[in-house]
Amino acid sequence: MNFSELGLHPLVLKAVETSGYTEPTDVQAQAVPAALAGADLLVSAQTGSGKTAAFMLPSLCRLAEPSAVKGYGPRILVLTPTRELAMQVEKASATYGREFRKLRTVSLVGGAPYGPQLQQLSQAVDIVVATPGRLMDHMQRGKINFDRLEVLVLDEADRMLDMGFIDDIQMIVASCPKTRQTLLFSATLDGVVGKLARELTRDAQRIEVARKEDPAAQIGQKLHFFDDPMHKMRLLDALVRDATLTQAVVFTATKAGAEDLSEELRDRGFLAEALHGDMPQHKRTRTLDRVRNGRVQFLVATDVAARGIDVAGISHVINYDAPRQAEDYVHRIGRTGRAGRSGTAVTLVGFRERHLVRNIERYTGQPIEVATIPGLEPTIKARPEGGAGKSWGDKPGYKGKRPGGSSDWKSKPSGGGWKEGGPAKTWGDKPAYKGAADKPAYKPAGDKPHAAAGQQQAHKPKRAERFW
Repeated sequence: MNFSELGLHPLVLKAVETSGYTEPTDVQAQAVPAALAGADLLVSAQTGSGKTAAFMLPSLCRLAEPSAVKGYGPRILVLTPTRELAMQVEKASATYGREFRKLRTVSLVGGAPYGPQLQQLSQAVDIVVATPGRLMDHMQRGKINFDRLEVLVLDEADRMLDMGFIDDIQMIVASCPKTRQTLLFSATLDGVVGKLARELTRDAQRIEVARKEDPAAQIGQKLHFFDDPMHKMRLLDALVRDATLTQAVVFTATKAGAEDLSEELRDRGFLAEALHGDMPQHKRTRTLDRVRNGRVQFLVATDVAARGIDVAGISHVINYDAPRQAEDYVHRIGRTGRAGRSGTAVTLVGFRERHLVRNIERYTGQPIEVATIPGLEPTIKARPEGGAGKSWGDKPGYKGKRPGGSSDWKSKPSGGGWKEGGPAKTWGDKPAYKGAADKPAYKPAGDKPHAAAGQQQAHKPKRAERFW
């Protein structure tokens, strides 16, 4: 099937063909004709399936005809969970709407100044791409109305609900005309997402695109088990020095973790920057531009901030903190292997996080290869050799020693819990408690000796010692 068979308006079809696209993806082939027919849609599709074009192409076709309602409000409203995804949608609307003479698109996202947004909203707008929080700010100020709204799109609805936007979404939808068309896209249509979808749509057509591997994106997936935080950092140090690595996204669980880890990588001589939700928009945009220009080798990011990142030069994804949701794993590793290139995804997992790997393997239907680095092998056996999926082994004990491995690092203070030229200090040297007879005599609090004047305080590890 070609795009010419989908029933697109000639102006939209010309823009698509000019962009070099000829054949629609599965989700586009199913969603575009249904949306053009005016039906509400509930679409379940994975990242990288072409879902942005699936809702933008039929929506743009409406703009070929003038609005029947006078006013300045948008005719198309797209809600996204993150600023980066909003920028990606805005770029797609400009690409597919390039043949329209006066197409006006406004992006309303947090972290950007209000002034330019208010100025843009003071004129007639065709498309608004927004994050729920910033859109609510403008609505409460009375700076935007939806009298002309024809299409409401919720992109990655599951992620917006995970981020706690359900109340904002319900208030935004309540302000939209009941005659609107609603297009909801999500990785899943079950649970809370399904309940919300039923509330927002009328006789919606359900489209579920089967998950399948993209043959153009060959992503090698590996798993490294670590014994303790120090072992984890030694593994990361070895991974970032891989000669095949050109650019990488390193995922952390928290914003503070992203800042600290990026600073540590810079201290080690690497070109690294952080990307997370607390950063102002201009700084996030500048960071992404530096990544695209090759001026940043390691982008240390959180899950939410990394949504929508599309950089062909990213060769590796390193999950420093394993994702808590299996869907997030798919989104993470999708940052590599772009534009038909191969990629590598490496996940660091502690022994107590085995259940996260099981969930990921169940979700993707693929076992993840367990790998080791010579000299940095874990002391805890995670699964039988050659095992995969549900063949995880029995839980071993620590056997009297602190798990750890040999290290060739030379510049660590002894307070880090290990010593140069040897393994981690063994546990179990402390004599066992033998009973009441061995218990030292009780001394009143007043007999407790005070530290001598000028005595040095206990060593408090600096930030670098906590990480490395």
